[in-house]
Amino acid sequence: LVCAFVPVFSVDEGEVKTLWDTCLVKITPKCALNIIAVVFGNGTLSDLCCSDLVKEGKLCHDTLIKYIADRPSLIAHETEYLKKRDEVWNHCVSISKTL
Repeated sequence: LVCAFVPVFSVDEGEVKTLWDTCLVKITPKCALNIIAVVFGNGTLSDLCCSDLVKEGKLCHDTLIKYIADRPSLIAHETEYLKKRDEVWNHCVSISKTL
């Protein structure tokens, strides 16, 4: 389900498989969708999903959100999404230190 958000046409097929194998398997589909809703909409992130996100790692988070933000329908607001991506990461890191 998460793959539907990743614009496969803009990345190398091998790269997508690598991302899937190394990143998306570390996070539940529910949390992946929750994170996407927060970055690209007005969702609220749960502490549990924050914990999953930190376990996934910053490189995976940054790369996957960048791929989504690069979609033609979203690229006009890419700067806003990347700022939100960083805010989500920083929030989750601070939350995970208290859990």
